[in-house]
Amino acid sequence: MPDDPTATPRLADLTTLRLGGPAGRYVAATTEADLVAAVVRADAAAEPLLLVAGGSNLVVADAGFPGTVVHVATTGVRADHDSDDPTCGGVLVTVAAGEPWDPFVAHAVERGWVGVEALSGIPGAVGSTPIQNVGAYGQEVADTIATVRTWDRVAGAQRTFAAADCGFGYRHSRFKAEPDRYVVLDVTFQLGVGGPDALGAPVRYAELARTLGVAVGERAPLADVRAAVLGLRAGKGMVLDTEDHDTWSAGSFFTNPVLDAATAATLPPEAPRFPQPDGTVKTSAAWLIDHAGFGKGYALAEDAAVSLSTKHPLALTNRGAATTDELLTLARAVRDGVERAYGVRLVNEPVTVGCAL
Repeated sequence: MPDDPTATPRLADLTTLRLGGPAGRYVAATTEADLVAAVVRADAAAEPLLLVAGGSNLVVADAGFPGTVVHVATTGVRADHDSDDPTCGGVLVTVAAGEPWDPFVAHAVERGWVGVEALSGIPGAVGSTPIQNVGAYGQEVADTIATVRTWDRVAGAQRTFAAADCGFGYRHSRFKAEPDRYVVLDVTFQLGVGGPDALGAPVRYAELARTLGVAVGERAPLADVRAAVLGLRAGKGMVLDTEDHDTWSAGSFFTNPVLDAATAATLPPEAPRFPQPDGTVKTSAAWLIDHAGFGKGYALAEDAAVSLSTKHPLALTNRGAATTDELLTLARAVRDGVERAYGVRLVNEPVTVGCAL
């Protein structure tokens, strides 16, 4: 961020990829009233509007964004009661949209609140999590979200959605389906209460279970789960570190494909397969990328400014002087190479702004 808070920044200053050109107009919204007012003002003027919070899921064009960029910087964590007694049944925790995600998870673990511990280390802000239905290591925010309170830009009014009405799916929600309609104001989570020595939710992810030394479905102390997840993510370059270019990314660039049974049957026998309740089969984008010839550190040229992470083939990284065009060129090469090898077309997870894959 620039030293002058009134200056118009480049979007590169606001995104974890550190890519993107200038904003046409920049507004920092530190209160909910400021956030709604900025959105209403832009809509009334028919200006293009881009909301940015943690900037961890954005790929912004080198030309920047010609309209108003609103930096969602609202903060606040409010529990409906102060008890840490595990007999109380649970706690409702309402978190402002601009609150950084991982510090919230750390706070939950410290308080003995159960249900988001496996989501440790994910960059970004709380308000972005229901949009993508953020998930990792066997947990999704949909597991614990009670309500999402929004500003409905079409109705010009606040609207609150119960979890059942959010349309949650794999990396999907009604908010993602209508990206220009809803502005998330806060998210309320229903979390278990386990006391100072709380056990986390049952571990669903095999890699995490192995790291913790428990069986899938068993539980481990909250603090141990958080530490294990942070270690696993760091080993894959998925915990932000300004000194590590492997973390100059948007996280996993492609979603794991969900295939019909017939398409899944055409994959090599050793390809990962995760049967889904509806009869589809999820496979691993990282496995497809790696086995299609795009291993860790792959780049289109020896001195390229973008490459796959040297720690994980699913992340596309800025090595320090990249452009968005260079990043997208590599992304297309990977996507097209996987499609040629396996007949599966990968879909990007980050949102593209002013550009397209």
